[in-house]
Amino acid sequence: MQGFWYRLLLRMTGLCGPWLLALISRSIAAGYFLFSGRVPESRRFYAALYPEKGRLYHLWCAFRQYQNFTTIHFDRFLASRTDTTTFTSQGMGKLESVIGRQGGILLMSHLGNWEMAARLLRQQKDALRLLLYVGAKEKEGVEHMQKEDLRRAGVTIISAEQGSGSPFSAMEGIRFLRSGGVISMTGDILWRSDQHRVRVTFLGHDAYLPEAPYIFALVSDAPLFVFFAFRTGKNTYRLTVSDPIEIKPKSRLDRAQAIAGAAQQYADLLEKMLREHPFEWYHFERFLQ
Repeated sequence: MQGFWYRLLLRMTGLCGPWLLALISRSIAAGYFLFSGRVPESRRFYAALYPEKGRLYHLWCAFRQYQNFTTIHFDRFLASRTDTTTFTSQGMGKLESVIGRQGGILLMSHLGNWEMAARLLRQQKDALRLLLYVGAKEKEGVEHMQKEDLRRAGVTIISAEQGSGSPFSAMEGIRFLRSGGVISMTGDILWRSDQHRVRVTFLGHDAYLPEAPYIFALVSDAPLFVFFAFRTGKNTYRLTVSDPIEIKPKSRLDRAQAIAGAAQQYADLLEKMLREHPFEWYHFERFLQ
């Protein structure tokens, strides 16, 4: 949806009530499900997750995935109009222990609602300085508005297009960490074809993850956490922070092996959480090779 129509929908929702946004967004999601060329990829993904089930079940899973995706827009609207978002958390003390000291790196995923995760982090911890690396294609249309909302909430944004692999964007992130800030990086999507990647095993298939978060952790010596925000009800979330993933190569020659091991730890945790929240997978591109 283009920015103009999305703004119009939000204005109409403000007049008529949240039910209008829920109705129209679910109708649009149904249209995408019926006519989008990406549905076969979702069906293929759920076939890997549930190999014992049949094709109709995998198709139903894909339909639920598309419908659940609308809750991101619905909760964003509620959060922008009222300060009623509630959440519970697990493991937040691990993150709080590094804020203002050595800094930390958050691996966020397209499993759950990473945008709400960033909002709630800022809401819970006023002293938190958060820098978010995002993909360039998410600057278009609705996603551009999404990033602007996060900026207004006090989150620093660096896009892949702005960085384009530039050492200056990397240096900014390292300085941010060393000043005690927290940076968030995507753990499960490659934004550019020239991006360095690492191979892992996921659902019995090969998958490729961005290498950058692990390089950042090596260079900065900052702890690397996996962070999820799962929806438990209307505008209600559960935040979870993992134990830090250690990357400690014995020598420079062992760096690739240490990074591969850390990436596989993330992939294993991602798979575990996926099995618990299968319909909050909002990754619509090919992930399994």
